[in-house]
Amino acid sequence: MKNANTQNPSPKRTNVRRLCELALLMALILVMAYTPLGYLVVGPLSLSFLTIPVAIGAMLLGPSAGALLGVVFGLTSFFNMMQGKSVMGTALFAVSPVRSFILAVVARLLCGLCAGLVYLAAKKLLKGKTKLCCAIGGIATPLLNTLFYMSALVLLFYNCEYVQNLVVSLGVTNPFSFVVVLVGFQGLLEAVVGCVISTAVTVPLLKYVHKEG
Repeated sequence: MKNANTQNPSPKRTNVRRLCELALLMALILVMAYTPLGYLVVGPLSLSFLTIPVAIGAMLLGPSAGALLGVVFGLTSFFNMMQGKSVMGTALFAVSPVRSFILAVVARLLCGLCAGLVYLAAKKLLKGKTKLCCAIGGIATPLLNTLFYMSALVLLFYNCEYVQNLVVSLGVTNPFSFVVVLVGFQGLLEAVVGCVISTAVTVPLLKYVHKEG
């Protein structure tokens, strides 16, 4: 017969495990951010797959963990702006470091937080359908990242000279068409890749966590 400690892990043990999982995901973000795995420069933007560990953490550990992982993701993006690793990021940082911080970090914090909330809502509405819930959380994260980032870009920088030059070069006439033309294919690619990998990783991890719990 199993003892009580095996059947019901202590809160301390559970918290230590959660902290270890969170630390591993943070480390993964940092590794990806500073290797070709994290950012792929496409024109003025960087195609990013850092939403994948954010999505995994948001679904596995909850909205608060998703928000924290989003902050780590955002800080790597902000440091890239400071170091001149992104054409657009460098130009925007020169316009306003403070607004660039909001764009890079706050938008990603909201992405991780809301991704966790979307996953929890899916769990309530689709009880027992773990794979579908993970797929929803997995695709929501990159879509939310694009939504919050581009919304912040338009609100904070649309009237600056760099963005207006982009508007002219793209041949668009309003902020909505600017966003669609600039990130249409990129956003779709990030969403598809993020959904597939996040779902493939999170589903077995959730089964393991439930088994251990």
